[in-house]
Amino acid sequence: MAPLTFELSPPLTNAQMHALFGVGFPSWQTSPDTSDWQPVLANSLVYVTAFDGERLVGFVNVAWDGRDHAFLLDTRVHPDHRHQGVGKQLVARAVAAAKAAGCEVLHVDYTPDLDPFYVACGFQHTLAGLIPLR
Repeated sequence: MAPLTFELSPPLTNAQMHALFGVGFPSWQTSPDTSDWQPVLANSLVYVTAFDGERLVGFVNVAWDGRDHAFLLDTRVHPDHRHQGVGKQLVARAVAAAKAAGCEVLHVDYTPDLDPFYVACGFQHTLAGLIPLR
């Protein structure tokens, strides 16, 4: 297997995003084929991708408030590439890009089963509040 290539904010198609997000996740986490990722990508501070050849196998998005707070969203690694450090590399590149953009903090929300992953990526626990809107 050739080494993966990582890129910051390359052009992506909806088909590429659907192929990655539609495999290996519970139904509530998959994107329907009709969803349009282009507004999400256009409004991101940066997003980091991992490619195996031409195939998108990893993605993480960094949204932000336009100043100093960034938010890590949609971390995904294709099941064929999990447990090989791909997710940690995606997050490390996202952290570096947010820092280079002048952000002072990077937030992430996650379910308890992902705690070991995000702690291994360097995130610290903090209090947060949430109002579910749906």
